[in-house]
Amino acid sequence: MTISISIENVSKQYRLGAIGNRTLYEDLNRWWAKVRGKPDPLAKIGEVDHGNRADGLIWALRDVSFTVQEGQVLGIIGRNGAGKSTLLKILSKVTAPTSGQIKLKGRIASLLEVGTGFHPELTGRENIYLNGAILGMTRREIAGKFDEIVSFAEVDKFVDTPVKRYSSGMYVRLAFAVAAHLEPEIMVVDEVLAVGDAAFQRKCLGKMSETASQGRTVLFVSHNMAAINRLCSRAVLLERGRLSADGPASEVTAKYLSGAAEEDGMRNWSPEEAPGTDEVRLMRVSISGNDGVSKSVFEVSDEIFIRLDYRVGRPNIRFRCAMVFNTQGVAAFSTIEPYELERREIGLYSSVLKIPAHLLAESEYAINISAFTSAGSKKHYISLRAALHFQIYDSMKTPSARGDYTQNLAGVVRPKLDWKSSETPIDL
Repeated sequence: MTISISIENVSKQYRLGAIGNRTLYEDLNRWWAKVRGKPDPLAKIGEVDHGNRADGLIWALRDVSFTVQEGQVLGIIGRNGAGKSTLLKILSKVTAPTSGQIKLKGRIASLLEVGTGFHPELTGRENIYLNGAILGMTRREIAGKFDEIVSFAEVDKFVDTPVKRYSSGMYVRLAFAVAAHLEPEIMVVDEVLAVGDAAFQRKCLGKMSETASQGRTVLFVSHNMAAINRLCSRAVLLERGRLSADGPASEVTAKYLSGAAEEDGMRNWSPEEAPGTDEVRLMRVSISGNDGVSKSVFEVSDEIFIRLDYRVGRPNIRFRCAMVFNTQGVAAFSTIEPYELERREIGLYSSVLKIPAHLLAESEYAINISAFTSAGSKKHYISLRAALHFQIYDSMKTPSARGDYTQNLAGVVRPKLDWKSSETPIDL
């Protein structure tokens, strides 16, 4: 197959700190010493220069090499600061590499920061033509797609209104619509699906799927592993600016998630900072699997345990705990302790919730926690939003509700239900 993108030993170095920390004379002295193989003249006494120390410099990328075939959809994943956006900016020629080279075949469109180039005083119509021109579209191309862009952005009634009067959602929808309707050979997309409401995010994913099905080369950066697995046949993992893994999307995302799973999964508060009232304060919340080890990433087939540890500061108090699980801008479900229990003594108590396997679909979830009494005085003791985050993914290596189906399944919950089907006709 034809190679659409070739990245060869690409590195990018940035200088940290404020401009003017060093003089031009000092920088030239350091450069000349390095050229002659001499020690750094500004190094501290006793300090060894290994050639890669920070000293106000950082390697955002280091010797990254890979190729992308024409028509391939490649996912680029990694933690914040891993170098993903830097790589895309180099590919989009927003910045140049410190060393190495890239080769591109065809026109490239970049959705790095939707809305870049919009003028607040211009109308939506004028900004469509302005932003389209910035993205490389001819006036005829823009006119031919104008109605489609406006319809996708859902701003029909406001297209002749200055965009400074748009809501943030309208602004983002219009910006994405302009960029997404360009028809390049290569499309670069950086986390634009993290903006907008849940309905708009689904619409963006649909547009990305359509682009991929048309045989264009797509580079897609996202922290949504479900979207990466659904849209991409292949993925690369960046860690601290270096290429850590390259292969089938499901394998690379599983490696990334297994590394992330070892972190987080618990929050602790000091007695002075613990959320709540003097009667009840939340001291700790943790999430784990069957092994009891706190983590933040789970398979769809995992049982999940969420433990609340709280201090009761007044004897003979009755209350119950509740949790709301939010994802994609909506409440997936809520759960509540069935009874108000009385805590007769001052001290530490705990409540544990078990979420069964095969209940949640692939997504990121945030937990709201509350403790309250609903009988008599009706009082809230604890009310904490987004107390903890966790992620569900489907490696497709264990039996699940999807069976052997590999495409997207809608919904924020995915119970594994029993189906009974006949292979021969039946009489009604």
